[in-house]
Amino acid sequence: QVQLVESGGGLVQPGGSLRLSCEASGSVFSIGAMGWYRQAPGKQRGLVAAVTRGGTTTYADSVKGRFTISRDNAKNTVYLQMNSLKPEDTAVYYCNADPSTAAILEGRRTGYWGQGTQVTVSS
Repeated sequence: QVQLVESGGGLVQPGGSLRLSCEASGSVFSIGAMGWYRQAPGKQRGLVAAVTRGGTTTYADSVKGRFTISRDNAKNTVYLQMNSLKPEDTAVYYCNADPSTAAILEGRRTGYWGQGTQVTVSS
């Protein structure tokens, strides 16, 4: 089992920045990749960004050039730096860890989940 604890959400004005963090514990050796999904009200949970143990990254088209995902394997922590935030980025953001690298890079919504952190972009 893997436990994920997220932090860093909140309220920010359009154009602002936030940094999300997610620390993994438990059977961390089993994790192939980590990432972030988000879910807005009435919408399906979708992949925002993911990073493999080796550093390969993938991003949703809507966040490319604005969000950066990074991973500190020594700390078992993944970060999501979000810049130039827009109101449409408002959602609950969920940290995800999956033993299958392919599963998370393809956004299959499998693996382990954090509790979610709210990000609200509003003036």
